[in-house]
Amino acid sequence: MFSPLLQTVMLCYMFVVLQWQRTGLSPRKRTTSQCKSEPPLLRTSKRTIYTAGRPPWYNEHGTQSKDAFVIGLCGGSASGKTTVARKIIEALDVPWVVLLSMDSFYKVLTPEQQIMAASNDYNFDHPDAFDFDLLKHILRKLKQGKSIKIPVYDFTTHGRHKDWKTIYGASVIIFEGIMAFADKELLQLLDMKLFVDTDSDIRLVRRLRRDISERGREIEGVIKQYNKFVKPAFEQYIEPTMRLADIVVPRGGGNMVAIDLIVQHVHSQLEERELSVRAALASAHQAQPLPQTLSVLESTPQVKGMHTIIRNKETSRDEFIFYSKRLMRLLIERALSFLPSQVHVVQTPQGEDYEGRAFNGKRITGVSILRAGETMEPALRAVCKDVRIGKILIQTNQDTGEPELHYLRLPKDISEDYVILMDCTVSTGAAAMMAVRVLLDHDVQEDKILLVSLLMAEMGIHSVAYAFPQVKIITTAVDKKVNDLFHIIPGIGNFGDRYFGTDAPPDWSDEDLDEPSY
Repeated sequence: MFSPLLQTVMLCYMFVVLQWQRTGLSPRKRTTSQCKSEPPLLRTSKRTIYTAGRPPWYNEHGTQSKDAFVIGLCGGSASGKTTVARKIIEALDVPWVVLLSMDSFYKVLTPEQQIMAASNDYNFDHPDAFDFDLLKHILRKLKQGKSIKIPVYDFTTHGRHKDWKTIYGASVIIFEGIMAFADKELLQLLDMKLFVDTDSDIRLVRRLRRDISERGREIEGVIKQYNKFVKPAFEQYIEPTMRLADIVVPRGGGNMVAIDLIVQHVHSQLEERELSVRAALASAHQAQPLPQTLSVLESTPQVKGMHTIIRNKETSRDEFIFYSKRLMRLLIERALSFLPSQVHVVQTPQGEDYEGRAFNGKRITGVSILRAGETMEPALRAVCKDVRIGKILIQTNQDTGEPELHYLRLPKDISEDYVILMDCTVSTGAAAMMAVRVLLDHDVQEDKILLVSLLMAEMGIHSVAYAFPQVKIITTAVDKKVNDLFHIIPGIGNFGDRYFGTDAPPDWSDEDLDEPSY
């Protein structure tokens, strides 16, 4: 049944297992969600990724202008798929790579199936063992750059943990599994398909080592399961899909020639996408009229006078705060006029009917971009009773010039709300666009987002409107220019520093946001 070499290896392995049992030492059982040494779900090649920092699904413009590049990695059980994936990640040397394992998407077993699994009579190597609908849904969202939650599967209980893992979009997604090529819709999501081809004897030895040392299985059960399910499934479902692969990787992770070719191709694809995106954005912002989604408060003598005061560098802090608050109240009132309403008839104290209007939506939520956007919250609360408030902290990285998301707190069930997104000044629009993307990631509808700002530059307006054509933009004034340091000209200065009485750094920008001190 097995080759002489494999029989010798198996006998040696059985001897080691008997020694474990004789000495009372047993392999430690794993209780984690994955069968292998669990890889990080989100990582870079050189540093750990924490929750603070630039989200991977944004470029320097604050938009996700391209889908992630998805590599599908198929092969038999214990063929070395994860090893190949790790070596690709290391050789790519690009930030934001997600490794997604098909092992996370095993279906939850019924009590009867769990009994079968305990006696090695349940077929985990059949396509029906996987939740393909959930897998495709998650991979689509991940490819689009959205944050998603994946199940945590426990091989000791054959069930899912209560808490799912949250992972975020990336530049590259490596999806590996024995049935990675088994579904036609799933295949369409893969930009590159790799098949790891490893000798069957080597795969069996690896599976014995893994299942005994990592899952606490008995050697007899492992061999029974291999002969009854694993080997037939490979021949029927897995091996035939090798013809679908763009590249076949013989010998798995030891084949550095194949891995180098794969890495070169991925790099070329990422470069082509980046160049096409920059060209599209550059052409879109040249000599364009202001978008129809923009609404500018009428420049009445009152509004013009308040701008004269707050733009004056000699204005005291008390006066700056007072007239800024007046403008904020007018701005919020203007924003509320764009919310949907319907006819509402009420009866007056005189017993007469009055045909009025009422808000026609579920809820209104305000979200401030810290710190300057937080100053607009009192104006919103003054005109919207029981309004819910969320906060987003975005800072500009002084080394890269890119916005970074550092803090997020949003009300629950925000997806059906009309959201008033508040920031006091918008120059390039990068921070505002990142905030919009965060809202979209939480399933807020784009046409239900209203971006309000006291002052905006034309550059920022074009950027937001180009990226999100359904977002309504409301401001009290528009300035035409942004200088080389991305300051609005003539501008208003650093709003947060003038309002809170803090000192601006020498190279301040309207969108350099610092966390407020309370």
